[in-house]
Amino acid sequence: MRNAPKSLWTTFSSDPAVVAAIEESAPILLIFGGTFLVFLFFHWLFVEEKSCGLRSERFFSRQAVWFYAVVSILLAALVWFALSINVMMGFAAVLGSTAFFIVHGFRQNAEAQEARLTKPGMSDLSKIAYLEVLDATFSIDGVIGAFAFTLSVPLILIGNGIGAFVVRELTVRGVDRIRSYCYLKNGAMYSILVLGTIMLADSFGFHIPTWLSPVATFAIVGYFLFRSVQEQKKGAAGAV
Repeated sequence: MRNAPKSLWTTFSSDPAVVAAIEESAPILLIFGGTFLVFLFFHWLFVEEKSCGLRSERFFSRQAVWFYAVVSILLAALVWFALSINVMMGFAAVLGSTAFFIVHGFRQNAEAQEARLTKPGMSDLSKIAYLEVLDATFSIDGVIGAFAFTLSVPLILIGNGIGAFVVRELTVRGVDRIRSYCYLKNGAMYSILVLGTIMLADSFGFHIPTWLSPVATFAIVGYFLFRSVQEQKKGAAGAV
């Protein structure tokens, strides 16, 4: 406990030695996060129900049985190449896959509770409990994905705090409106694939421009948001 203030100060420090230590451990953090995010994308692509915005998505949705085979082969390849560079990188890749399956279990429970959220008989206390679980699962995703943009802990904490607030507001006030954008989640998941791929490439020493992550995210999500709005207009025109 005596070293807690010192550890906290070190976390937010801009001391060159601290920065160098973070950068030295970057490949381990990046392969952990990249594995988690890529697994997250493949689970959505193969297993989850979705509004298919691309033709290929219909094909993959019918191949759900291949999800575990694909991610197992991917993990084996990552560990094989990582071990030739750093043993801890290989271990981090395994931890990334483990974290995915743990978080996936919590998310499944949160989604089951979501169905009860809109029921009239659900108490405010139950809603608060659900939001806490939802915040926890999204916070883990947010923290891991943030490493594709920055290794700065203060920036990650600020972004995660804003993200938690947005999740609460959308859940309480705007669930129906968000769901009306049928392809918005598709955009989010493809951006997750890009971020995970960038993190994996960075972890193996490939130089990726820092501007690519935010530009790709905005471009992909913007495209699928546009597709969603177009779909809404078609639906409205057909209803007239």
